[in-house]
Amino acid sequence: MEEGMEVLIILIVVLGLIFDYTNGFHDAANVVSTVIATRVLAPISAIVMAGVLNFIGATQISGVAQTIATGLVETQHATQIVVLGAVIGAIAWNLVTWYFGIPSSSSYALIGGLVGAALMHHGSGAIIWTGVIWKVIIPMIISPLVGFLVALGIMKGLFVYLKFHPGAHGKAIFRHLQIGSACFVALSHGLNDAQKSMGLITLGLFAGGYLATPEIPIWVIFLCALMMGLGTASGGFRIIRTMAFSITKIEPVQGFAAEASSSLVILAASFMGMPVSSTHVIAGGITGVGTAKSLHAVSWGVPRRLVVAWILTLPGAGLVGAFAYLIAKGIIGLS
Repeated sequence: MEEGMEVLIILIVVLGLIFDYTNGFHDAANVVSTVIATRVLAPISAIVMAGVLNFIGATQISGVAQTIATGLVETQHATQIVVLGAVIGAIAWNLVTWYFGIPSSSSYALIGGLVGAALMHHGSGAIIWTGVIWKVIIPMIISPLVGFLVALGIMKGLFVYLKFHPGAHGKAIFRHLQIGSACFVALSHGLNDAQKSMGLITLGLFAGGYLATPEIPIWVIFLCALMMGLGTASGGFRIIRTMAFSITKIEPVQGFAAEASSSLVILAASFMGMPVSSTHVIAGGITGVGTAKSLHAVSWGVPRRLVVAWILTLPGAGLVGAFAYLIAKGIIGLS
């Protein structure tokens, strides 16, 4: 039995790191889409920059990891099999949506997998519903809307500035500003997204008795940050095409506005312990800067398809997580 549990914790750690890697290349589009669309940076340069800054951001602890580890599922019901089912469900969802170029949320894929596996293990009593509602559901709805509105407001303000300073539009200032704002998006992405796998691995270690309390070990922080950075550096060009070129045409001034608004929303959510989707927020920001120009400047069919994908992510990953839990329980023979 002890040998089986050792194998199980190794699986959880390895698959948690694999999820972090898939999260990196799946969500690379979030970080670099606007800076590539405006041709401020070449794709390879943008992705390498994002990978390095994702790593740095991921080493900084926010409240997100603690939310995943202790705020969504009752710790006594978060067994190793539950954690294993959660991470398998999230990886499967990431790979399927990446293959079809759908910028769905890695964050909600992981949360959906965890909730689905926990429901299958113990029913609704295993779920901390207040945490799910206030830390997941409400931010899931509000964060892209806030990203949209902040980007819209920033862009409207910049239009007023450019009206009185028309010569500034063609100058390099917004190209430089966009590089800076893209760096902040990469940092905030690492600060929020890498925390989720840290929390899940910590939950698995705690459930297996390898940790006395669900506090995140330093080696987990480092390995998750490394895998997130490597995943981002490998790029996710299928999704980059969707985010960079399909929603609206972006110039450096718009790219700066979209990135500035997105980084502000993601950073605020990170320090409030809310595991929001950077995909949702940045897509909302890109749509907001397009809308600031004109309603007709946005290809609204793309945001509609993204919304459908986002709605399906939690239940879809939840079903896969529940199924993975049943398979793992049957093979390993533990609960």
